Amino acid sequence: MNRFIRRKTGQSTLEYAILIVIVIGALISIQMYIKRGIQGRLRSATDDIGDQYDPGNTEVNIKTVTESTTQETFVEGIQSRNLISAEQVNVESNEALINAQQTFWGANVTK
Repeated sequence: MNRFIRRKTGQSTLEYAILIVIVIGALISIQMYIKRGIQGRLRSATDDIGDQYDPGNTEVNIKTVTESTTQETFVEGIQSRNLISAEQVNVESNEALINAQQTFWGANVTK
């Protein structure tokens, strides 16, 4: 009777070992597909973030004007500068969205 129990214990251990080898082999064989799936989801997420701004349909005009008055003097080898009027900066900005009806925003197209 002891021999029969030992054989059954050895048989079940061998079955578990074979089952573990099969599971590991299956995981190794589908590793490439799992990796591609994860990369695809990551790429899709980054593409969704990138679609929020459409440079082809945006027009921006920025005009910056800087004015100041200085006086430079050169006397006996010494150069000096005097600021007569303070610096003034004037910035004008215009932004327009062109062709907004045909712009692609993520998963749906607005018309």
